[in-house]
Amino acid sequence: MRVRPLLGATAGAALLLLTGATAAPATASAAAPYEAVTVDSVGRITADGTVTLSGTYRCRSAIGPVFVSSSVSQGVSTTRYGIGGTRAVCDGVKHRWVNTGRPKPGALAPGAAHVEATLMELRTFSGLPLPSFHAVHGRDITLTRP
Repeated sequence: MRVRPLLGATAGAALLLLTGATAAPATASAAAPYEAVTVDSVGRITADGTVTLSGTYRCRSAIGPVFVSSSVSQGVSTTRYGIGGTRAVCDGVKHRWVNTGRPKPGALAPGAAHVEATLMELRTFSGLPLPSFHAVHGRDITLTRP
């Protein structure tokens, strides 16, 4: 048995799975309106730069672990800073999420900001954990001092 054709077929299948995984966000939201994530209009930033973001999420079911991740940017910068992650429970009920993180010192300040929250599941395809997106939501918010 030749190994090269088998490797080519395996690589092609993996590429097909990866291509399908990247298309999931648009179809998951459209096909499943019961899957959602929101972002609260106000976030907190302490004097040492620690940021706390929050919102709600809802998902119906999952095969693998699910997380709510969040990122924030300010001004015209294209740099987004990841702010924590929360393990999600997919039981069809609306839940709150709160993520806290501290980007590099001085990166963020009180004022207008843009937050993106993602409800993402890790599913195993051919032994590889790949993301499956349940919902994504972006919102302009205000970062305030507590």
